[in-house]
Amino acid sequence: MKAMVLNEITKIPENQNPLELVDISIPQPASHEILVKVSTCGVCHTELDEIEGRTPPHSLPVIPGHQVVGLVEKIGSQVKNINLGDRVGIAWIYSSCGICKFCKSGMENLCPNFLATGRDVNGGYAQYMTVHSGFAYHIPEAFSDQQAAPLLCAGAIGYRSLRLSNLQDGGNLGLAGFGGSGHLVLKMVKYLYPNTKIFVFSRTKEERSFAENLGADWTGDFDHTTPEKLDCIIETTPVWKPIVEGLFNLNPGGRLVINAIRKEDLDNEYLLRLDYSSHLWMEKEIKSVANITRQDIKEFLDLAARIPILPEVQEFKLEEANHALVELKTRKIRGSKVLTI
Repeated sequence: MKAMVLNEITKIPENQNPLELVDISIPQPASHEILVKVSTCGVCHTELDEIEGRTPPHSLPVIPGHQVVGLVEKIGSQVKNINLGDRVGIAWIYSSCGICKFCKSGMENLCPNFLATGRDVNGGYAQYMTVHSGFAYHIPEAFSDQQAAPLLCAGAIGYRSLRLSNLQDGGNLGLAGFGGSGHLVLKMVKYLYPNTKIFVFSRTKEERSFAENLGADWTGDFDHTTPEKLDCIIETTPVWKPIVEGLFNLNPGGRLVINAIRKEDLDNEYLLRLDYSSHLWMEKEIKSVANITRQDIKEFLDLAARIPILPEVQEFKLEEANHALVELKTRKIRGSKVLTI
């Protein structure tokens, strides 16, 4: 099969071709696994973090990609819940131990033995991949393969972030960064909390215009002051400035949720500007989002089908994965990028 492989930690966009197109053997499913013939795989900012070493793979080489949609081509002897020919999705959570206190309490995203698709094991930038059948999800008919792929990470992690934000209908929500996840959260909020005002922060005019077209009540740059204080903010950028500036716009008791697996070191000086009285005083909170659970994905796919949420997507061929990653790194973003395989 064809696959795009990461062989070494490198920097984008200095390296325009971080992944190598190779021919490798098709993997075979174990007894509880399925073999998926991949049709599409979303391109996520987390792939940049893997390639550039902020959340490095356990070993190299590795095939990235954790927003995978395809058809089941083979099933292991112990698989009960999935049939040949089913259309399924595979997300960031590749597996967890199932026996620790976190797994038993429904918090498998915090499992110490959590394995991530496309980082700790081979992912979906390829024609085939295998996964335990318990970590594959039936895709609702409402979505094309290309529309479904971003829902498995950008949408599902956005859903988890929204739940953790404690937003109530009629409140004010800030979205700091407006890429693949942000635009899906906006669509969720419009459906679930129709009386909520949405304030979008972005450094690019294109993203701000995109947010306005989707119904944002206000848009501005990260250091702009909102006309009203915000009850919660969901922050999805790789840098610190939006957090420090965003805290200034929070109401007392407000919560800022960081939906990012890692932060880059590009603007660490902003942390020195953190002032307790203006940024954190009055019981303001900062909460991180760590990984994702299977329940998050199942609940979100059901919600997305009911609304329905149809992501804005840009399509690339598998061999164009490097080009898609460079565009993502240089903030050429409108909606979500997906590889069609």
